[in-house]
Amino acid sequence: MTFKKITESESHHKGLEKKTVSQLLDGMHEEDIKAVKAVGLVKNKTAKLISVIVEHLKKGGRLFYIGAGTSGRLGVLDASECPPTFGTSPDRVIGIIAGGDDALRKSIEKAEDDTKQAWNDLITFQVNDKDIVVGIAASGTTPYVVGGLKEAQKNGITTGCIVCNMNSPLAKVSDYPIEVIVGPEYLTGSSRMKAGTAQKLILNSITTATMIQLGHVKGNKMIDMQLSNDKLQSRAEKIVIDITGADINLVRTQLKIHSSVRKAIDEINKN
Repeated sequence: MTFKKITESESHHKGLEKKTVSQLLDGMHEEDIKAVKAVGLVKNKTAKLISVIVEHLKKGGRLFYIGAGTSGRLGVLDASECPPTFGTSPDRVIGIIAGGDDALRKSIEKAEDDTKQAWNDLITFQVNDKDIVVGIAASGTTPYVVGGLKEAQKNGITTGCIVCNMNSPLAKVSDYPIEVIVGPEYLTGSSRMKAGTAQKLILNSITTATMIQLGHVKGNKMIDMQLSNDKLQSRAEKIVIDITGADINLVRTQLKIHSSVRKAIDEINKN
């Protein structure tokens, strides 16, 4: 099968400027549903990648996401949410975006064209063969990401990817490719839309399933979450009460002592 940039194909929706707001939203929702269905169709490939990630992290490795533009921002977002949600160290899951942190807030488009910079960025973290590197690129052609994964493979590092076109250059340098085909965007070529939605859903699945497998969840509760504000403190209290059935005053005392949902549960269950 030849490579075709479906993500750049002409939208099935015409004359957008003539539509009402309701019509625009109907069309976008119609396309969003396709993105969700497409994610379901690749869940077996997603599961394979997750299993490999779990294996690497159990052995002390790290998960790296690399991407540019929207894809890079999504990777950084997913990585940054792991410490507060699962209590992991910030160096356990690391998101790298072409152009650095400045690119999170403003477009640095030329940064994605450098085929060598992603590997240079990875080297600053002393990436090694215990780690796994996942490239994120809707097109599957972003030079920054393709170059990074190519060098990772040369250095014996396991690679994966999330792309929205079949048989892309990025998939060819990925040991565990996820090719989630969402079709043309509602707004022609705007892959921050359906493609971005599909990528975000898969990223959610990767880190959530991985952290469950690594023991950061009990039942359906985030027992290693950080207690960093009043909302999270209240959530922590509810989790401890739900699991132990303890009195609120005892729960608050234990959380104050340990600053940890897990430790509070363990201490209460001892008595």
